[in-house]
Amino acid sequence: MSRVSFEQLLEAGVHFGHLKRKWNPGMAPYIFMERNGIHIIDLHKTVAKVDEAAGAVKNLARMGRKILFVATKKQAKQIVADKAISVGMPYVIERWPGGMLTNFPTIRKAVKKMSNIDKMSKDGTFDNLSKREKLQITRQRAKLEKTLGSIVDMSRPPAALFVIDVLKEHIAVSEANKLGIPVFAMVDTNSDPSGIDFVIPANDDASKSIELILGIICEAIQEGILEAKAAGKDSREESEEEESEETQTPGRERRTRSAAKKRGTREEDALNAAVISKVAKDLEEDNE
Repeated sequence: MSRVSFEQLLEAGVHFGHLKRKWNPGMAPYIFMERNGIHIIDLHKTVAKVDEAAGAVKNLARMGRKILFVATKKQAKQIVADKAISVGMPYVIERWPGGMLTNFPTIRKAVKKMSNIDKMSKDGTFDNLSKREKLQITRQRAKLEKTLGSIVDMSRPPAALFVIDVLKEHIAVSEANKLGIPVFAMVDTNSDPSGIDFVIPANDDASKSIELILGIICEAIQEGILEAKAAGKDSREESEEEESEETQTPGRERRTRSAAKKRGTREEDALNAAVISKVAKDLEEDNE
């Protein structure tokens, strides 16, 4: 069963891409249509890609791996911070520190420096410093906290990145690509999807769109964490269930597939009509 419905995506405005003149040709497979100079994202593809990404992050979480969330654009910052904290994952919402991944040991040294300052304030060393020294160290601590405070518990490079707006976060994507770290991302019609392992075609500017997609991904992560705790990271039962569901007689399987295909075509036509109607209505309201 899908984790997200077509209607939810439509309501959140996930289908709205950028102006046609700003498009990236690499996103052509994910574009449904163009209306009034704006590209409309194919939500059928989005549903499938969200499910695929959710399944992959769930597996990573089940193995106890960390996923680093990256979003420095204003409308995504707080949403990403809240969602990442809710599942205990590291995140970057301020400026991406160059070398965060490719020069990870140096980043860890900066994090350690922050811990040493905290230790100084607890063991009384801070009291022996002059006012000026205290002020300098306090400012340094605040600066480190702002940029690196959210990755304090990340003792090694993450197993994957989840990025909002790959155009804006191109440095983070580039570093992950160099190290072979998988990248999950919400990719809008103006972005290049070639360096992304798990492309989720979606509007990466609207807060509702970002919140909906992130909510689904974090829900999958939470499921993975809970399964790891409950089953001791043993996924054998899940595999057996999937196998039993797939066991059908050949004749029955063919009939079932044929009926499902016809039903799916009718549903897809109805959903496409809903998209066109929704887009027309929204554009009409904007013109008014």
